[in-house]
Amino acid sequence: MECVILAGGKGKRLLPYTEEIPKPLVKIGDTSIIELLIKSLIKCNITSFTIAVNHQAEQIEKILGDGSQWSVSISYSHEPFELSTVAPLKLMPNLPDNFLVINSDIITDLKFDLLYDYHIQHDSLLTVAVCKREHKVNYGVIECDKNNNIVNFKEKPNLPYQVSMGAYVFSKELLEFVPDNVKFGFDDLMYMLLEKDIKVKTFEHDKFWLDIGRPTDYEKAMQQIDIIKKIIS
Repeated sequence: MECVILAGGKGKRLLPYTEEIPKPLVKIGDTSIIELLIKSLIKCNITSFTIAVNHQAEQIEKILGDGSQWSVSISYSHEPFELSTVAPLKLMPNLPDNFLVINSDIITDLKFDLLYDYHIQHDSLLTVAVCKREHKVNYGVIECDKNNNIVNFKEKPNLPYQVSMGAYVFSKELLEFVPDNVKFGFDDLMYMLLEKDIKVKTFEHDKFWLDIGRPTDYEKAMQQIDIIKKIIS
């Protein structure tokens, strides 16, 4: 399995932790986010990585090197400018027919090998790992029929929804839909695929997942360091 790790963003939402270092190198305890991610991927028998870099790329390359410290292979793909989360894949000509794509700022015990197998079994162009979340509504929610008659009422309900975990399996032919040399993200891709009525599979994960996008997320990760250590041990 080949894995692409997206590490080119500036991490502005995670300020002040990213004032001097790129977001993937922010440490949870004594280990950077991207190293935690790589170790969790290695546990799923993934040994070949391409890392998409742009902002402060030299710092990431200096820390990770060629992967020999973990007995894996790491190469780098340099973005000429910030290309978001999908367009960087067009710069990688030697990708296999199916490959993992992972955001560099997530920590999870997701079984990446099972995600990959699921994608292959369903012959999908794109498979998205998803997690369930709930939103607390602080109002009484009223549901009406087409004649404005109330048919249901819920007092301050918890509304469930599914979110993308920032972990995907792509089929290479999907890149035919991605424009060249322009910023193009996962959101752009989803809108395009939905418009074209192309089916996208989801793979549900109901265990540990953190997206280290904001200072509150970082603080939450620091509070759960014992759980995180178990993920990579």
